[in-house]
Amino acid sequence: MKQQQEIIESTLQFIQNQLSSEDDFNEQALQIFSYQYQHNLPYRTFCMQKGKTPRMVKTWRDIPAVPINAFKEVTLSCADPNEAAAVFMTSGTTKGIKGKHYHPILHIYNRSMTLNFKQRFMKDTEKIRMGVLFPTAKELPNSSLAHYLALGMKEFGTEDSHYLINDNGVDMDRLLEELSHSEETGEPYALVGASFSFVHMLEKLEGMGKTFSLPKGSKILDTGGFKNQSKELDLDEFYQLLSSILGVDRAECINMYGITELSTQFYDNGNTNVPSVKSGPHWIRTRVINPLTGEEVSKGERGVLVHCDLANFNSVTTILTEDVGIEVDCGFLLLGRVEGTQAKGCSIAVEEFLKATKEFPK
Repeated sequence: MKQQQEIIESTLQFIQNQLSSEDDFNEQALQIFSYQYQHNLPYRTFCMQKGKTPRMVKTWRDIPAVPINAFKEVTLSCADPNEAAAVFMTSGTTKGIKGKHYHPILHIYNRSMTLNFKQRFMKDTEKIRMGVLFPTAKELPNSSLAHYLALGMKEFGTEDSHYLINDNGVDMDRLLEELSHSEETGEPYALVGASFSFVHMLEKLEGMGKTFSLPKGSKILDTGGFKNQSKELDLDEFYQLLSSILGVDRAECINMYGITELSTQFYDNGNTNVPSVKSGPHWIRTRVINPLTGEEVSKGERGVLVHCDLANFNSVTTILTEDVGIEVDCGFLLLGRVEGTQAKGCSIAVEEFLKATKEFPK
């Protein structure tokens, strides 16, 4: 318990310290790795099989990455999962099996979210009238996105902020009222939510022949992709429709990239050009690797994204995703899901993890 408290405090201090160096990141990453090696038994077994003990690992780049699908198979938590303050689950859209991410406290997740959201989405704006195109956290208590959006509205939304989803999908009556109010009064408005909800909204507005010219300062945040829950739109078409129908410049249409297994999100600086460059705050790093070899690919080459998120103090900091990307200046391009040999490499990584941890319960 004392060790957990020390890790929580040092992680919070690191997140607060905007001036941290690469050496500081490395030191904090290794400290958390040592803690997780000691208290997360499946992860320790996996690391031992790879010969990666705290004594051997000298940089954050060497911390063994857990394949993202491992969260569906094994409990990855340093603290007792039965006492978690929150359990965020993946959507289970691929095989119906949901991955679980345990959070013994939400303080670090919330701090990570609010600092990053302020810097990348709100910027100089303190509060904005906000409409949320996603169900509430009460309706979806195991959804990290529902928690994220509720927190965003609580911390940065005005008192008039509200949800725009009802039993029938997008609440078009309320949406039209809000968009008209913003247009008529000049009060900036923020629409935030799931990308597929935006597609449903756009289809309905198009069908009604409605367009708006929202005032300067209005902004949009979408996330999560279409997940087979709406028509798949080309990114350029998606942002062009958002801009032309709502009257918000594409530079103010921000996409957030986050996954349930992380505690930190990535943002772009608008979608004037797509795909946009994604980047995160100083407490997360990304490598692009060849999943068959585990080696980093050269800058500019396609590979699979590995994130090292220091806000993930309780599970594992370092995760092998199934997302393809390219490292570029100031961040990375997100290009979609793995296919072909990259998918095979990710599958082998999952098999290795499961073989090493077969004695542990789900």
